Amino acid sequence: MEPIRILIVEDDLDWLRGLKAYLDRQPDLQVIRTLSTAEEARELFTASEPDADVVLMDIMLQDEPAGIGLAEQALLAWGAKVIMLTSMEEKDFIFRSFQAGAIDYQIKSRFEELPAIIRGAHARKASINAAVAEQMREEFRRLKRLEHQFKVKEARDLITPTELQVLEMIDQGHTQTEIASRFFISLRTVKIHVGHILKKLGSPSSKDAAQKMRELGLFERGNSTHTSDSDKD
Repeated sequence: MEPIRILIVEDDLDWLRGLKAYLDRQPDLQVIRTLSTAEEARELFTASEPDADVVLMDIMLQDEPAGIGLAEQALLAWGAKVIMLTSMEEKDFIFRSFQAGAIDYQIKSRFEELPAIIRGAHARKASINAAVAEQMREEFRRLKRLEHQFKVKEARDLITPTELQVLEMIDQGHTQTEIASRFFISLRTVKIHVGHILKKLGSPSSKDAAQKMRELGLFERGNSTHTSDSDKD
């Protein structure tokens, strides 16, 4: 049986040498190449034919999470199974690695488990357990909730209550003339409000701005079915 061919991308040269020596002692594993920088890895994946079955990819290279993008590149260019290496369980980075196509990850301090993980990856079996996977999903949901809360706070800080009311009426299908009539203000004043809103939110149109606010849950009332073809901004 041919040994499983392994590429290691790792910027800690002492740890890299130790890991290579450890894996090469396994009768069914063979480290065919080692790289220590993201640039070397990008060049290899771009210019070379696939020559490794499994890639061990350090998440952090030169203090950047460059391994995540390289994991996707290794998968697309070589079809290799990628196992991420990390010094700590950085859940956001690990989740993004799985999104990029990594099949598993391993804490470096538990390197002695790598031979079994490599064999499982080569056989298309991810050894990550269900409990860890659920923890990562929950962390991702937590991060999305925090992101949403930040966006809501940012919007509330930018948009005045009056501007929010204008956007809500636009979202309900009211024209600027109808909004002016509802608030007993001039059409020019409504247009000024809309101009300020678009500038603050960087939106191309008032409808786009209104949609953003609706998606953030900032409107108190549901949308009506009112529509009109006149006075569109």
